[in-house]
Amino acid sequence: MQFSVIIPVFNEASLIRSFLQHLRERAAGAEIIVADGGSCDGTVDLATGFCDQLVRSEPNRAMQMNAGARAASGDVLWFVHVDAEVPQGCLNAIECIMDDPKVVGGYFRIRLPRNFVYRLTDSFAHYAGLLLRMRCGDHGIFCRRAAFIDIGGFPEVPIMEDVEFFRLLHGRGRVIYINKRIAVSPRRYEAVGRTRLTLAYGLIATLYLLRFPLSMLASIYKRTCCRRA
Repeated sequence: MQFSVIIPVFNEASLIRSFLQHLRERAAGAEIIVADGGSCDGTVDLATGFCDQLVRSEPNRAMQMNAGARAASGDVLWFVHVDAEVPQGCLNAIECIMDDPKVVGGYFRIRLPRNFVYRLTDSFAHYAGLLLRMRCGDHGIFCRRAAFIDIGGFPEVPIMEDVEFFRLLHGRGRVIYINKRIAVSPRRYEAVGRTRLTLAYGLIATLYLLRFPLSMLASIYKRTCCRRA
């Protein structure tokens, strides 16, 4: 089974090289593709030579991941954020799940640093996500290449592209989670505010379930979730 890891980035010069080195160690043998959305801080130069392919697109995460998937050669596509820490044995864990032909994809549980709000966030995200069939990109969603093509890739929408894709994936077969944890960076929580960001994410998820327009959700996200100056 061949794996392609696709990392969407935009102005991640401070993280990109150390993350790619980390990924080479933890996911040895996988094809690594960086999908850049027009970075202007040197991200592309720093990634060059540390990944197998570097593709470019407009600065839209769905478009970037779709561009990376088109360039990929693996049987399994794994979408990972640059501020994550993937667990030891991650590829073996994915392969064990994908050995079942009825399984079309899966994801990892997440782990935020030790803090009450963070623990509430990652626990709620897991159990509410199971109930509502919602998962965001932090969970490291992976899928068979054939299923990705069948779905048509990530919907190129302004927000919730990962949740939309995850729900479409469920319609193609079994989707299973891995108990191994992806460590998620708290950098956005620290920049915006832990409680503020947790509540904002909850509000956006609720409005999404109530079928509010994605353009409205994107506007709320920009006002409440972007880093403070």
